[in-house]
Amino acid sequence: MLTYDEVGGSLQTVLPPGYNHLRVRVPVGSPEVFAAAASAVLSWRMHRRAGLFVDAEPARPGLRVTGRLGHPRFGMPVVCEVVAVVDEPGRAGFAYGTVTGHPECGEEAFLVVVEDERTWFEVTAFSRPAAWYARAVSPVVPLLQRAYAHRLGRVLRHLV
Repeated sequence: MLTYDEVGGSLQTVLPPGYNHLRVRVPVGSPEVFAAAASAVLSWRMHRRAGLFVDAEPARPGLRVTGRLGHPRFGMPVVCEVVAVVDEPGRAGFAYGTVTGHPECGEEAFLVVVEDERTWFEVTAFSRPAAWYARAVSPVVPLLQRAYAHRLGRVLRHLV
């Protein structure tokens, strides 16, 4: 079960109030790399290369994804559900949200867009701590999320 009410909110211009907000935009390359970048995002290849151990098929609404932070076998499981897939000319990606048991509450979108004669990777998220240990480290979570979003962008740039 999703742990928040604002499903699809990470794909909106105005993010829901009451959460920490994240918006990161990283240039990936020319418009010609759009298809390869979109494929890397939708297939989870970008996430895997960045160190999140994901055992999932291509993104589709309703897909439950269990990633592991840390070691692929022994790391902390993090479960999310894909709530939307975007597949439009010049815009592709997905959004997933937290489910019961996730240390955070909220949603994150990973999009590849063509704009201003460039392909961009965008991460948009809203979240807040859900578990006691997430609240304990909450001051550093936004910094870690921003660093991870930039890492995803760098990884994607190397994949295309």
